[in-house]
Amino acid sequence: MIFEGKQLIGVDIGTSSIKALQLRKSGRGYHLQKYGIEPLPPQSIVDGHVMNHSAVVDGLRKLFKDLRISQKEVALSISGNSVIIKKLNLPLMKREELEEQIQWEAEQHIPFDISEVEIDYNILGSNEEAGQMDVLLVAAKKDEIQDLVEVVKGAKLSPMVVDIDAFVVQNVYELNYGFAANETLALLNIGAEVTTVNIVHAGVSQFTRDISNGGALITEEIQKQLQVSHEEAEAYKAGGLEDSQEVVPREVDEIISSVVDTLAGEIQRSLDFYMATSTYGEIAKIFITGGTSNLPQVRASIERRSRVPVEMLDPFRRVLFDEKQFSPTVLRRQAPQASVCLGLALRKQKERI
Repeated sequence: MIFEGKQLIGVDIGTSSIKALQLRKSGRGYHLQKYGIEPLPPQSIVDGHVMNHSAVVDGLRKLFKDLRISQKEVALSISGNSVIIKKLNLPLMKREELEEQIQWEAEQHIPFDISEVEIDYNILGSNEEAGQMDVLLVAAKKDEIQDLVEVVKGAKLSPMVVDIDAFVVQNVYELNYGFAANETLALLNIGAEVTTVNIVHAGVSQFTRDISNGGALITEEIQKQLQVSHEEAEAYKAGGLEDSQEVVPREVDEIISSVVDTLAGEIQRSLDFYMATSTYGEIAKIFITGGTSNLPQVRASIERRSRVPVEMLDPFRRVLFDEKQFSPTVLRRQAPQASVCLGLALRKQKERI
């Protein structure tokens, strides 16, 4: 892939907040220019669909104004039930032939009406001796993409790229750590409503799954069991985060642990399925990111169930920044929320194969 043009602004429109990030590339690497988070009112986005258009538009405008970002061109991403990712093993063919074949393959493997989705694909590798090639097929519901495009345009911004969360986080890992040959890793992005699992071998995605579970379920359980408001439940949940001074009821830790253990069980089922169908051997390490990954119970529960070392993914590990502009302590605390928008900010205006 050849990347041309100027760097895009990474915009991550999540269930509970909007994140925006701007990078500048130089001979020394990537430099962090702007980064900020704008909270969204509850229920602004539900299951990937924009329910409160004006709140999201206003949030975008405020964030860009507060950060003093004048550039309009942005990169976005989606995840969840509206996204289907399939790895296909096909007879070896030229790219022109694949271009003609891919529509038919999509109709066989995508459980949506083909007219309702946008389709893209990437050739992962080929085996000329066996006459086979591996192709990654991606389909996303047009209505969800349109939801995002409309709110971005409503904020007077120009959407240039729509990516997939799983692959965005994979790009962030590659930038900061690099992929080792013959090593298999699991990259987990644990958000408010969706947890994305991406298992990567030698830098190539082998298995992806989006789990409809995340931090929002913890908030709902705290609300329900303690009979408190959404705002109070969020504050109690945040009380379990590092550096927080919030005093929380004793039951909160039990509620968080219970919900997180259920999520860890779902993640483990995904890992087990991959292991049962893969020939690449054991998963060496699990990296977690996303706002919910900040909860200490998350790392502990996943590690206990999987018996695989779990580490927080640091999206700023190899990103340069001015400590007079960005507090290292604040960036470290906000790092899990920054992964997707940082990955999107790696994208450029023009890309061609």
